[in-house]
Amino acid sequence: MTPPTMPATADTTYLLLAILALALCSVISRAGYLLFGDYLPLPDRVRRALRFAPVAALVGIIVPELLPWHPVTGPSVDLRVPAALAAIAVLLATRSAMLTIAGGMLALWGMRWLFG
Repeated sequence: MTPPTMPATADTTYLLLAILALALCSVISRAGYLLFGDYLPLPDRVRRALRFAPVAALVGIIVPELLPWHPVTGPSVDLRVPAALAAIAVLLATRSAMLTIAGGMLALWGMRWLFG
């Protein structure tokens, strides 16, 4: 038996248009440089600044995950912080991204097993 379909409402239309607009913005911002890069050269200052974008994006993703902020108590520290430090140690020792990921995850799983 198939479930009954709901009629499209204004909320559904708004949601679909928002998803479409966000997808379009994402495609334009990512593909724009590839499509128009030869016609719109970037100044040297912008090119130098863009070298730091991947690092800034990683920091923006990783730090809030490692230190979630609570309005009353501030950042909370748990086993993810020492696991991240172990991953950094593996990275400095091996310079291997795969070993860094594996070492950090093994450290996290080991600490969770030991400390619950």
